[in-house]
Amino acid sequence: MRTLNRDKTNELLNTIMEYELAGVVRYTHYSLMVTGPHRIPIVQFFQQQATESLLHAQQVGEILTGLEGHPSLKIATMEESHEHTLHTILVESLNHEKKALDLYKELLEIVEDASIYIEEFTRGMIGQEEVHNIELKKMLRDYV
Repeated sequence: MRTLNRDKTNELLNTIMEYELAGVVRYTHYSLMVTGPHRIPIVQFFQQQATESLLHAQQVGEILTGLEGHPSLKIATMEESHEHTLHTILVESLNHEKKALDLYKELLEIVEDASIYIEEFTRGMIGQEEVHNIELKKMLRDYV
């Protein structure tokens, strides 16, 4: 078993936490901007995504502080197109989820064979992010 590089792990955990907190803001914003005949289920979807992003940030923060790290008070930079068509919002969401997936995969590379707990946590998060990617791709399917 390898030795866990705490500094590198904590740095990436902070980045992930900032990114998940940005997801809370992003998905809350999207839930407020959706209009049209399918508004209700899509608003609920984005509200669930915001809630889940907050949970993920809290879980990552618990690991970070457990490793004697200091959680950032920042959120990741967010770009906004100021276009609020459903298609644009879904594409922006998919791009956000792809980046989250990449961050968790990067974390897995750092913790693999160094911490069973963090490795298993990270694999679970990768699975969840993959499901989000699949769901958003299915939601976008009719737009292609």
